[in-house]
Amino acid sequence: MEGFDEWKKQADKWLSQASQQWQKHAEPLCSQAQEYIQQVPPTQIYAALAVLLLTSVLFILGRFFKRQKAHTILLSGLSGSGKTVLFYQLRDGSAHLGTVTSMEPNEGSFVLHSEKSKTGKVKPVHLVDVPGHSRLRPKLDEFLPQAAGVIFVVDALEFLPNLRAASEYLYDILTKASVVKKKIPVLVLCNKTDKVTAHSKDFIRKQLEKEIDKLRASRSAISTADIANDFTLGVLGEPFSFTQCQNKVTVAEAAGITSDIIEVEQFIRDHVKS
Repeated sequence: MEGFDEWKKQADKWLSQASQQWQKHAEPLCSQAQEYIQQVPPTQIYAALAVLLLTSVLFILGRFFKRQKAHTILLSGLSGSGKTVLFYQLRDGSAHLGTVTSMEPNEGSFVLHSEKSKTGKVKPVHLVDVPGHSRLRPKLDEFLPQAAGVIFVVDALEFLPNLRAASEYLYDILTKASVVKKKIPVLVLCNKTDKVTAHSKDFIRKQLEKEIDKLRASRSAISTADIANDFTLGVLGEPFSFTQCQNKVTVAEAAGITSDIIEVEQFIRDHVKS
């Protein structure tokens, strides 16, 4: 024990000497730092602190929003195209025959009906059926910031009488800043293709492209700024094609009444991962 006590005393002595040496060298450095700080204008110090604080806040917000992955899919299109039937088929596998035109968005977060029997964790989808009436379409803008994808539903039976109106609505969606900047994928869904007189998806795609080509020409003639839209479509001097869009646009077929919605479900799962 005497040897240990002697060793402890010696260690304490070394620590004391080291502390004194550190203090001896640190005092001049602290004094110099204090003098330097006093020479710096207060505005520069405040500016440096503000930059440091702002950088920290932006870093935290960036990390937060990076973790917040979009899981909302929007059903859009003209009234009567079959959006609401598709909504219920995806939710519970029922066509809900007798469903009337929606005047308020149908909205819900749920596991797709076809995936309810799957084992393991399946991520719910937030699905919003936006009313197609022209006065209610601005509601689409409320959901676009959280959208992982947009499904634009077209009535393949009554396509030609509604070609102009459908093209204008689709044009407006494809030129929105929130869609272009975030490159939100759009699925043009030709619904009711179970009927014999329904138009094919290839025919519908070509007619929509031709009509949108006319629209962009007429709207550019009205105003080079095109105040109604945020972005212009296509390549100058070339006929419009969906392949020219900055976001991915695909065309598919479905029959909501008969539950033939495989391509719809595939689009959803491509953009809302389980």
